[in-house]
Parts: sequence; structure tokens; C-alpha cells
Amino acid sequence: MTTTLLQQGDALLIVDVQNDFLPGGALGVPEGDAVVAPLNAQIARFTAAGLPVFATRDWHPADHCSFLPQGGPWPVHCVAGTAGAQFSPALQLPPDATVVSKATRSDADAYSGFAGTDLHARLQTAGIRRLLVGGLATDYCVLNSVLDARKLGYDVVLLTHAMRAVNVQPDDGDRAMAQMLAAGAVTEEN
Repeated sequence: MTTTLLQQGDALLIVDVQNDFLPGGALGVPEGDAVVAPLNAQIARFTAAGLPVFATRDWHPADHCSFLPQGGPWPVHCVAGTAGAQFSPALQLPPDATVVSKATRSDADAYSGFAGTDLHARLQTAGIRRLLVGGLATDYCVLNSVLDARKLGYDVVLLTHAMRAVNVQPDDGDRAMAQMLAAGAVTEEN
């Protein structure tokens, strides 16, 4: 695997590496914990280079519209302030990481880290032009965050070794990867 050379204007975007999305969590992604070590390696690279780290998280109210009791498709997960909503304790986020909470309103879901948040404004303020992206899950929040990043004009490098898919339907992760590549994202192997 070729490692992307970092440059000014780069940021690491870590998507939803939260306890409820890890194996054993309320909405555990198969092998979701496998993303932590490669993301920690990326965090170390970015920190050493003086480049910023951004981390998104689901931060739902208890009556969120995506939850089964409210007629949504998912079990209750990542309720704001709960242990399930916390980042994995093994994830070594630096103290100066920028945390962006999403899907914080009961009546609106948001798979993308850009939907209803100030992520774009924060990236613009920091002079970011390229995002290296990893996290959970490839076929939902990573996919939608990457598609929105491309629509907003960011170059995107997919850290494929640092993402895992839910695969509600077989091959959802592969389809999501194809969509991201078709939108102009590249993988580290490119």
C-alpha cells in the first residue's frame, strides 16, 4: 500500500468511531474495531505534521427519528451523553481534534458529517482542500460524508484499510466504494 504524502491543506476526517458502532454495540459494524489501529497511525502522522484532525459523531436525542420506536430503521444508538455515543476508548484523538456532532435534532437524520453541521465552515477556516477519510460505516456515514465533501469541492482520499461496512444488503460496502470512486474520490493505493 502506498501512503499518501501529507501536505498543507490536508485534514484527517474520522467518521463515527463510536462505541455503539463497534462490535457488541447497539448497532455494531462487523469488524468495526479493526479501523482503530490504522486510524491511530493516521492520527500520529497528522499530529507529527501539524495537520488537523476532525472527528464526526452521531449525537442523537433519545427520541431520534431514525430509531425503531419512532418508526425509523435502526435500533436506539449513539444517544447524546451516553457511553454508546462516546468515541472508542482505543481511538487516540489528539486534544485539539475538532469534534463535529450530527443528527442532533429529533426530526432530522444526517448520515453525512456535513448535513446540518458547521464542518464545511470549519474546514474552510482551516484552509483545508483535501480530506483523508476513514471510519464507520463505509456504506452509510462514510459514503454520505465523502459524497458531500466531493460536492463541496474537496479532494478525498479513502483510507480503505480504516473503514468497514454494515452490509445490511450483501455488497453494500462494495457499492458504496464504487459510488465514492465514481464521485472522484481516490484510494491510497491510487
